[in-house]
Amino acid sequence: MRTALFDFDLPEDRIALEPAVPRDSARLLVAGGEGRMDLSVQDLPDLLAPGDALVFNDTKVIPAALEGVRVRGGVRAKVAFNLIKRLGDDRWRAFARPAKRLEVGDALEFSSAMPGAPVGLTAHVVAKGEAGEVDLAFDRAGAALDAAIGAVGQMPLPPYIALKRELTASDAATYQTIYAAHEGAVAAPTAGLHFTPELFAKLDARGISRHFLTLHVGAGTFLPVKADDTTDHKMHAEWGEISAGTADALNAVRAKGGRVVSVGTTSLRILESATRDSGKIAAWSGETAIFITPGYRFKAVDVLMTNFHLPRSTLFMLVSAFSGLETMQAAYAHAIANGYRFYSYGDACLLFPAVHVP
Repeated sequence: MRTALFDFDLPEDRIALEPAVPRDSARLLVAGGEGRMDLSVQDLPDLLAPGDALVFNDTKVIPAALEGVRVRGGVRAKVAFNLIKRLGDDRWRAFARPAKRLEVGDALEFSSAMPGAPVGLTAHVVAKGEAGEVDLAFDRAGAALDAAIGAVGQMPLPPYIALKRELTASDAATYQTIYAAHEGAVAAPTAGLHFTPELFAKLDARGISRHFLTLHVGAGTFLPVKADDTTDHKMHAEWGEISAGTADALNAVRAKGGRVVSVGTTSLRILESATRDSGKIAAWSGETAIFITPGYRFKAVDVLMTNFHLPRSTLFMLVSAFSGLETMQAAYAHAIANGYRFYSYGDACLLFPAVHVP
């Protein structure tokens, strides 16, 4: 399909730079199915039915934004990095700013002004790509490297936020879901940011179950598609897993007539990767590069809760596949006209399929 079909104009003032407070006070646009409604995330329990199941991504964002100094021939220059994928015990791929300052073989130094932080974390550039990405080999590995990154790194806010305001102490909490458990993501599963203990209690009282899987979100998920045709776009692979217990529980929900409600596109991508053509969800672990565009037949997910996504992004393509391109074009036009807040700290959608596939 032509990528231009998924383009739209988004005013700069629609991009949320701060989260809603409290989290579940964010607006919720219901779209697909029988029509469109303007509600709040706090209304979610009333939009679901007893016996439905919410599926959450319990990945935990690591402090993947690093400020470093390049050292070359006695000349020092500041360079910023966002880690995007672990390549080995001592290696990470990262986006660099400005990448033009770096060459293979350059030495890098990282430090933190925090009291008690380890000093002397260093790395070398071992490879350089064409899109601003570099491969870094650090001077330590495994848990020691994780601890050092945790000490010198900061929360990796997306560039559409980080380039417009300073990182604050509150971002360490607000850019993390309340149920985050397994470290490894370099971007938040943003639909989950809207949930609070109070909302969980209301969902429990409604008879809606909660289930968890893991997908370590990579920064590549959010990048716009540069190819003119979707068939020419290569997805970034991300690691995830769903346990046998979770798979069995979700299969039981559907067998009893309940719906699987995916909280976020990341949860959806694991569910669809783990589901057989028969519609049975199975235990699964590995990397997924699933790329969902209109025409895809959904096997596992009946309802999708997600935030508003970037123009020409794989995620806008995914929601267009789920609820229909025309439906999503109209929903996004409505959202823009009515002041909805977009992207990671923005408002949410509850989407129903244009044609329900059992």
